[in-house]
Amino acid sequence: MSMGAMLLSLAGGLGLFLFGMNLMSEAIEKAAGAKLRGILEMFTRNRFMGMVVGTIFTAMIQSSSACTVMVVSFVNSGLMSLYQAAGVIFGANIGTTVTSQLVSFNLSEAAPVFVLAGVIGTMFFKKEIVTRVSHIVLGFGVLFMGLSGMSGAMSGMRDIPQVVNLLTSLDSPLLAILVGCLLTAVIQSSSVTVSIILLMANQELLQLPICLFTILGCNIGACTTALLASLSGKKDAKRAALIHFLFNVFGTILMYVILKLMMGQVVELIHFVSGDNAGRFVANAHTIFKVFQVIVLFPFAGLLVKMTYLLVPGEDAKVDDRDSFVLEYIGNRSVFNPTTAVVEVKHELQRMATLASENLTRAMNALTTLDQEDIDTVYETEKNINYLNHAITDYLVKINQDTLPIEDRRSIGALFHIANDIERIGDHAENVADAAVHRKETGLVFTKEAQRELGKMLDMVISIIRYSVEMFFTGADQLAGEIERLENAIDNMERKVQKSHIERLAKGACSPEASAVFSDLASGLERVADHATNIAFAMQNAAGEPERDQAAS
Repeated sequence: MSMGAMLLSLAGGLGLFLFGMNLMSEAIEKAAGAKLRGILEMFTRNRFMGMVVGTIFTAMIQSSSACTVMVVSFVNSGLMSLYQAAGVIFGANIGTTVTSQLVSFNLSEAAPVFVLAGVIGTMFFKKEIVTRVSHIVLGFGVLFMGLSGMSGAMSGMRDIPQVVNLLTSLDSPLLAILVGCLLTAVIQSSSVTVSIILLMANQELLQLPICLFTILGCNIGACTTALLASLSGKKDAKRAALIHFLFNVFGTILMYVILKLMMGQVVELIHFVSGDNAGRFVANAHTIFKVFQVIVLFPFAGLLVKMTYLLVPGEDAKVDDRDSFVLEYIGNRSVFNPTTAVVEVKHELQRMATLASENLTRAMNALTTLDQEDIDTVYETEKNINYLNHAITDYLVKINQDTLPIEDRRSIGALFHIANDIERIGDHAENVADAAVHRKETGLVFTKEAQRELGKMLDMVISIIRYSVEMFFTGADQLAGEIERLENAIDNMERKVQKSHIERLAKGACSPEASAVFSDLASGLERVADHATNIAFAMQNAAGEPERDQAAS
């Protein structure tokens, strides 16, 4: 085989390997990303548990870059602290070694079976979860077919003296680290570069000691993806990416010193674990290095976090729920990772709902006190709610739904509806403020009984908003019964107060103009309760539950 043919074969094998790796990783994220994300959120309060979850998460999705970028996204959105992120990032560095372990077992002979099974599942089954699993199997098979192609090309290179001389001349540890770093930065996957090193070691194209230094460089280059993702984020997002970078830099320095002082003992230890298999030697070296680095650096995780504050000083401007025209959780309206996009939207919607609920209460108070400052605040807050509605909706439109986890994709339509329902609650608060202005200008008077009825109805409406937002945000289905009870109670209350005000009007206790305004206010509060109920059950409807009627405007 000519040199040109071998290079083409090598390039083709690398292309298949990259495609298979990407297909498998994306399919796993789509099929199980939402569940994995939930585990990540639940178990990262403790740094050690965060490390364990980070290891498992990365081992499953076969990408430390994807895990780290997700962590950066969580930190950017304020959903995870830097100290929690440190544990997950440490774990991700261990989990990423699973790929090289799989590659070292050389399953290339079984690759066609995986490819056939994946193609059959993709072509002949329509159920989405089956299709995603088939993509995982297909990606796994394509990955090993790519490995087979690269291995064959490298086998031929052993017969070309110029190639052998070039590779064997690579005897500088620092140059090996630089090569590994640059190659990984370009490919953006340490799993791929370590796998290439593994194949070269198998074909005796690289000396095993130099492989160890190249692996160290790969670990530093793997930080590129997270660093690039953090550039448009907040300062904490940049710090989270730096934790990953600093861990690998210090880990590399540590291992470099050990290798320079004890190369013979280290090689002997890895050979003892791996036998005479060069591929297993590289894979085990990768795993041993990472585990050792985590053991040594884990107690200093807090110092690494503090160091990032020195490298990225200062703080972002504090976002208050009432800050106008600012997105807190979505950040700069850039999707860091599709797996976290829906979580960010849900937190932003929760914040928007709090604003709308508080604004409704403020507007009802202004109706009684006629305080001009409160009235002005209601109008200003309503502009903010409208801004959030448009910004969140734009973000949802920009999300590429094909890259979302299956469960998240089903919820996109519901999130659009929820944003609209919250915005309509805000509109009703503005209507109440309009009534306050009208009352202030005309001297309109409500009876004490009318004020009590509206106050009681408002209390019930605020309660149903609170329960509905909690049910939407946490999925607490046990609140469904209480929400439906409150909705029925508010409907009955609205009929009751409408009847009472007609009786007062007939007795001449209130003016016809005041009666009309009162009637509109009572109807408006009842519609707010309908919108709140829509919010509560929107996610259930998205998951296939019987749909409820949308509230009237």
